[in-house]
Amino acid sequence: MKFRTLLLPALIATLSGGAQAVSMLDFGVGDRGYGTQFLAANDDGSTNQLPLPFDIDFFGQTFSNFFVNNNGNISFLSAIGTYTPDPFPISSQPMIAPFWGDVDTRGTGNVWIHSPNANTLAVTWDAVGYYSSATDKTNSFQLVLRNQGGGNFDVDFRYERLEWTTGDASDGANGLGGIPAQAGYDAGDGVNYLTLPGSRTGDVLNLQNTTNVAGGEAGLWSFAIRNGQLPGSSASNPLMPVASDEGWNFDFNVVAGTPVFIDPDIAIGYDYIVNSGPSITSVLLPTFGDGLYDLWLWNGDAWVASGDVLSGGVTFTFDEAVTRFRILGIEEGAALDPLNPTAFVTGLTFSETGPVSMSQNPIVVTVPVPEPETYAMFLAGLGLIAAARRRRAR
Repeated sequence: MKFRTLLLPALIATLSGGAQAVSMLDFGVGDRGYGTQFLAANDDGSTNQLPLPFDIDFFGQTFSNFFVNNNGNISFLSAIGTYTPDPFPISSQPMIAPFWGDVDTRGTGNVWIHSPNANTLAVTWDAVGYYSSATDKTNSFQLVLRNQGGGNFDVDFRYERLEWTTGDASDGANGLGGIPAQAGYDAGDGVNYLTLPGSRTGDVLNLQNTTNVAGGEAGLWSFAIRNGQLPGSSASNPLMPVASDEGWNFDFNVVAGTPVFIDPDIAIGYDYIVNSGPSITSVLLPTFGDGLYDLWLWNGDAWVASGDVLSGGVTFTFDEAVTRFRILGIEEGAALDPLNPTAFVTGLTFSETGPVSMSQNPIVVTVPVPEPETYAMFLAGLGLIAAARRRRAR
């Protein structure tokens, strides 16, 4: 534990010297760092309450002010000096946290605060060390809020370099082990929150090597907050996946009976697999072509055609909740751009409330598409494509 309390109600300073810009992070200002104001060197400190450049609707609460906390997050009701991250959700502490860990800038680094225009806020943790005043490993990451009007906004997390996970007071040693950092955001209502993969484990360092943006640069994570709701709350604001060698992975929190909309790239079919958490009780598929899809179920050893044909736009409820299912029949003739982030949005409901980890793995065929090369090609087919025969739609 730390053997002192540091209360810094007014830590903000004005730029007087140069910190070099970091390439992955946005809004670098030449050799003048990431703005004109920053937190003075500290451990566990925060700014005074600062005005947001625009109002935000954060899960039903409207905020026009915020606090920048040295330990890798911003908050809205009060400053937060907690250095060991508590697992989300946290009651009555709405926050957005690109990397909530024990940041200590007394040895190295700065925390910059910059609003380049009336619709953007950027907070940059530039080459920051960890407790206690360590300089052997540094992290550079950034939070960007973008106004979309009416309280709606986008959240970007950018990770240029992540070398440490844990301060010494969080049972870490040389910046690793103990209770590692957590990334995500939390409404503070005990219900609405999102935790990024690897949080509170050593795998949190992988955030710099992954992205949830189709075709995005490694280290970029982006989320849309619309009508005060989480991504996944509607087909127009789907939860975006993380690409893997097998397909697409999703990690999110669910409420029993409430649909969650998930969105990968397009294919001719998908396997939906729950790796842990509640089972799937219903599915709502979009409409392409004839809008009909063949349903296959897993019998423990192999995929078996169920005989059901699902209609796009119509919720299909399983006779019994399932942990995996397959759909086939997305027509090749649709020729949908595989980089389109809203190509095939799927709505799912679940049997219980709680965290879910699931995958959506594409069944694809090789289909040449015209230039430009960014359209690429679909990958090699996995078979079982032509065998499914249309039956009466339910």
